[in-house]
Amino acid sequence: MAGNAASPEDKPASQVRISLSTKQPDVSLAQNPGPILVNTNFRRYALSTLVNTLREAEKPTPFEFLINGTFLRTSLEEYLNATGISAETLLAVEYVKAIIPPLYVASYEHDDWVSSIDVISASSAESNSTSATPITPGQERILSGSYDGLLRMWNMSSQVLATSPSSSGGGHTAPVKAVKVADPSLVVSSSLDRTIRVWRYTEDSAEYSASLQPKIELYGHKASIDSLAVHRPSNRILSASADHSVGLWSTRKSDAPQAPPSLIPSLSSQGAKRRKVGPATSTPQRGALALMKSHNAPVSDTMFAPNDSTVAYSTSWDHTLKTWDLTSSTCVDTRSTSHPLFSLTALSSLNLLAAGTSARHITLIDPRASATTVSAMTLRGHMNAVVSLATDPQSSYGLVSASHDGTCRVWDVRSSRSDKEGRVGDSTYVIERESTKGQARKAAGEGTKVFGVCWDADVGIVSAGEDKRVQINQGKGIVGDQKAQ
Repeated sequence: MAGNAASPEDKPASQVRISLSTKQPDVSLAQNPGPILVNTNFRRYALSTLVNTLREAEKPTPFEFLINGTFLRTSLEEYLNATGISAETLLAVEYVKAIIPPLYVASYEHDDWVSSIDVISASSAESNSTSATPITPGQERILSGSYDGLLRMWNMSSQVLATSPSSSGGGHTAPVKAVKVADPSLVVSSSLDRTIRVWRYTEDSAEYSASLQPKIELYGHKASIDSLAVHRPSNRILSASADHSVGLWSTRKSDAPQAPPSLIPSLSSQGAKRRKVGPATSTPQRGALALMKSHNAPVSDTMFAPNDSTVAYSTSWDHTLKTWDLTSSTCVDTRSTSHPLFSLTALSSLNLLAAGTSARHITLIDPRASATTVSAMTLRGHMNAVVSLATDPQSSYGLVSASHDGTCRVWDVRSSRSDKEGRVGDSTYVIERESTKGQARKAAGEGTKVFGVCWDADVGIVSAGEDKRVQINQGKGIVGDQKAQ
């Protein structure tokens, strides 16, 4: 009779042999125990208890477990069944310390929407310049660009150290769309006013006093410039514009050609009247080294290849990712996707590019010529367009995304599953805007828009949005492994 059948709990659990290892020296086992026979009903908690027992740890440490490069989110038995692996197989199991939530740290309030941010810290200065002024703990700075047309430099006590001049003093004449730190004394911005501006940043001896002074104005684009990338060793800037082009520029006045007269406001008929009473600024005006055209819709983002500054990538509303040879200013490869692409970053250790889409997901693309498919993995979870991306500076597998749904999401590409669409990843954490907590929720996908995000090893996850705030969340230990060498 059916009532006499043994329940699943009555059935003896099968067993499987596992070998444990870790790349984190502070939690490694003193001696290699060799293959261990465990029940296949073990999940993460039971495996974590096992590791702590073998370590003889006084205080238990929570762990995550990786098998074949993917986090274990089920029991071992469910994993074996899903992957078709026999219980007779010796499973190589890697353990890592469990991830730490990206806890809220602080917010910096602005007078208008905040479009973009970047960070000056010891780690960012080291990556951007070989001759950067040393940054010590406590000297970190946050650069923000706002829809009020101004750049602001903040210290970690939420004090504004410097504000860029207004339009009458040589500043932008329209909302700022992108800001980048080239090195601790040089920053770059772009705007709806169709210009790129290079600024000299200096801090005075007086405490809490600094200045942002115009160095060069760059003209060439004929529409809004929505994204920037800088490569300090070569003094080069990349720009992505709504005029369908990618611009290449120099931060050095001596390297750059003259600016096109037709694009300089001071040479227009209206500007001629201003010129009679004297120019508002004597900032040098220069043009582009190259304006590269191959996209047939607004260019949303651009970047230098991580290991080769003569190669660039760009994404566009035309659904494509393009690869550019900067020495010849030509497009050498085009990858077409199913949706408009709005943002771009690189998982360089994995030879992948991450592109945020209008369709709310992130597509991981292998840009190498040998790649057989466009999409290597899809990251799903956002409820609106993904407009900004940044990688974890301390992990090969982590990234953070910003969306118009009002959230940032942290991803570990090892946390994935297979479905009919191929490999799909799920976010590890959701970062909400502190300014909207406790308020009535809007419809799905209609939160306070987040416009930009960056991830710094020293400062953390810094995001900017429609709530007129820069928000800082803790950023260390979230993905739980060290960057691959």
